[in-house]
Amino acid sequence: MLTGEYMPHVYFKDRSDAGKQLAQSLENLRGRDSRVLALPRGGVPVAVEIAKFLHIPMDIFVARKLGAPHNPEFGVGAIAEGGVIVFDNSTLRSLGLTQVDMQDIITEEFAEMERRIALYRGNRHNLQIGNKTVILVDDGLATGITALAAIRSLKLSKPKEIILAVPVCAQDSADNLRQEGITITCLHAPHNFMAVGLWYKNFAQTTDQEVLDILTRANKEMVIGHGVRRR
Repeated sequence: MLTGEYMPHVYFKDRSDAGKQLAQSLENLRGRDSRVLALPRGGVPVAVEIAKFLHIPMDIFVARKLGAPHNPEFGVGAIAEGGVIVFDNSTLRSLGLTQVDMQDIITEEFAEMERRIALYRGNRHNLQIGNKTVILVDDGLATGITALAAIRSLKLSKPKEIILAVPVCAQDSADNLRQEGITITCLHAPHNFMAVGLWYKNFAQTTDQEVLDILTRANKEMVIGHGVRRR
């Protein structure tokens, strides 16, 4: 249990609350030709609040962390749609691993990524983000390796601008990602970051069904990935 100066201050009740707070900081984007893309699963309940607030379409964009062998929570790289793969080479070296050692994990994560794309997006193959402002949303930014893979993949579609929007972030990770030429909107960058979930009162895992329910509800107000339909 964390105590004293390391006891985190809870910033958000849950992901929906985080999304509502984050949306307020993005109000200047209202009226732009934009798309909200959520990193599932945790980014989806955050992103839908932004999409509703700005009255712009949303969809999902899938990227997956590559965990170290025998320690899947310890990320050493990430993959994203379009076949993008990135590695933290310094971490690989520190663990005595090579990219060849990661091939089985890469294969597994690509299969899971394709499963999620098929489940969440269905027949929506074209995200139509060329020359548009893309707001990429997650529930927080820790190492940033998964966001990095997503950003590099999104760049292949030549958007006008990429804005990474997260409620809470590790400052050094945000600084590193800015070198990719993107804008980052982060509400809180605590000095003792430690983990994303520590800054939420409720950080229960988002399920596949919750993602599908959110996308279904969003589709009643907007045509996901294409245009807005007002009630």
